[in-house]
Amino acid sequence: MSRPPESRSPFRSLPSAHASVAWPALPGPGPALTASLLQQLEESQWLAPEELRARQLLQAGALLDHAYRHLPFYRDRLALAGHLPGKVPTPEVWANIPVLSRADLQRAGAALFSPAVPERHGKTYELTTSGSTGRPITARGTAMTQLFYDVLTLREHLWHRRDFSGTLAAIRALPNDVAGYPEGARGDSWGRSMRGLFDTGPGVMLSVVARVEEQLDWLQRQQPDYLLIYPSALRDLLLLCKERGVALAKLREVRTLSEALPAATRELCREVWGLKVIDMYSTQEAGYLALQCPDHEHYHAQSESVLLEVIDEAGQPCAPGEVGQVVVTPLVNFAMPMIRYAVGDLAEVGEVCSCGRGLPVLKRVLGRVRDMLVYPDGRKAWALMGEFNYSQFPEVRQFQAIQHGVDDIELKIVADRRLTGIEEGKLIEWFRYRSQHDFPIRVTYHEEIPRGPGGKFQDFRCDVTEAQVRELRERKA
Repeated sequence: MSRPPESRSPFRSLPSAHASVAWPALPGPGPALTASLLQQLEESQWLAPEELRARQLLQAGALLDHAYRHLPFYRDRLALAGHLPGKVPTPEVWANIPVLSRADLQRAGAALFSPAVPERHGKTYELTTSGSTGRPITARGTAMTQLFYDVLTLREHLWHRRDFSGTLAAIRALPNDVAGYPEGARGDSWGRSMRGLFDTGPGVMLSVVARVEEQLDWLQRQQPDYLLIYPSALRDLLLLCKERGVALAKLREVRTLSEALPAATRELCREVWGLKVIDMYSTQEAGYLALQCPDHEHYHAQSESVLLEVIDEAGQPCAPGEVGQVVVTPLVNFAMPMIRYAVGDLAEVGEVCSCGRGLPVLKRVLGRVRDMLVYPDGRKAWALMGEFNYSQFPEVRQFQAIQHGVDDIELKIVADRRLTGIEEGKLIEWFRYRSQHDFPIRVTYHEEIPRGPGGKFQDFRCDVTEAQVRELRERKA
């Protein structure tokens, strides 16, 4: 898909009524605000990558100035990086700003809460992350950050040309006693982002704590057109439907979020339901980071809302085909600036997309840095546990690998029956093949492997501490 030549934004030349949000330009308050922003995003997605980066740095300059004035935490960091208040940061100055780790963010706490938020950014709210990757953090946002979240939700719907008259179902983590089985919950629209702009069919929800058999029963009664679900819950549903020969007649598309989406799950969805999966990459504290391209299975960073970088261990930008850590800067969050924040994920950079959009490409989102496999010499590598092939082990219902120590790997399984010695040997052989190392491995059996905080499921978890990794590396040296 290429950019429509006649696509021109009527708002393109208008100055922003929000001094703190120079780009995209925003009109004053009123019903035109969301429509204006959405129209500008239709235009900006086709900009060349260098033009997008220039506009991002323009907006980043406003954020840096705000942080410099109001947050002592950032003052020295920005000054030492060479930032001059009132000046748009150069790429060199930007690269000099230290990366903010999750631990830094946790230690800083309220020191990152701005005491003065621009008035037109609206009310401030707080949220606490699930803590699925460690100790939870408390983040702040504003009505402005919520506006961008809503508009990107709309962009994702429009990119994938959904029929808004259909029913949208969501199976995800919800507060206790909300949308429980068997009824779930029902609303008259697809959510806040649609109201006032688009008429939609109903939205229905079910808590992900429902058993997979209950989820399937609920879906068969609801008969949705679209399904939003976690990748691990989707896999469980697909395996059950495959076993029972169940199809969801009205379902047109599956959307996933929150967890890394294995390629095997995409293939399973095509096999069982004949449907493609549309994935989204977001975090609770930073919002949308990347959305799946309408024409391909890779992702486009949402450059109008976040400056996303993928960097190697030396802090240098990764080239296409290289894997590095994801570092983000939400560009309109003035309540809690997170400048060059390492969200804890690994991603692979992709080539420029043939669809014509200038938005940066992520070929794959691999998962959490924290859950990399640790080797006896202190080296770390991505474990690729999300590629577990359930078809090779049909008796296995759930699988999770845990590295308790460098010489202690536990393979936890939920199975219809206890595996034979030969089958356990194949499972252990598979892990060693994936890891390319002869780890000591034990297999344990469980009735259920519970989801972590926030309803997420981890195929692989590493409990080896950074202090232990440093000790291993020192021994090798």
